[in-house]
Amino acid sequence: MNVNNSQSRLTRDVEAILIPSGDKVQLQKDKPFQITQSMGGSYTIIYDNRLLVRVDAKDADALGIQQELSTQKEILSEHEELTEEIIYSRLKEVYDPEIPVNIVDLGLVYDCQIKRKEDGSYAVAVKMTLTAPGCGMGTILAQDAQSRILEIPSVSEAQVDLVWDPPWNPSMISEEGKMILGLV
Repeated sequence: MNVNNSQSRLTRDVEAILIPSGDKVQLQKDKPFQITQSMGGSYTIIYDNRLLVRVDAKDADALGIQQELSTQKEILSEHEELTEEIIYSRLKEVYDPEIPVNIVDLGLVYDCQIKRKEDGSYAVAVKMTLTAPGCGMGTILAQDAQSRILEIPSVSEAQVDLVWDPPWNPSMISEEGKMILGLV
């Protein structure tokens, strides 16, 4: 988690997502911001000393950050099976914008189904939840999860559904997540 305690100014206008509502907002050039979290390819910032928002990696330049393009991808040979372990490793790249723990270690991912299709590619279906049912970031986190799964070259379909049963509770956080949060 790279946190920048000093304030900077936006170098251009940028669209962001208001936390926790999930509403889109337009951020203005030259307004002050402070990065509070940079994990999973997005940035959580305090904008204009009053709003908590998420900025996508594609807009890192507006924050004055040079993005390094990742060329590393998991490539499966035609004889290698797609496993839950590979899916979960991708889902560990998706972070709650308010909590510095990925969705797997937060205990938000409930189920992962993998089906091989006739053409040899895979269809993946994931069920996940949120820490609070009213969180407006749910759709965004589900889209992030779907995008990460679709980055696996052998995956041609990915569906991520938000479910509420069983209700999430803090006991679902992994030991690693609890260590990050200082709960152990």
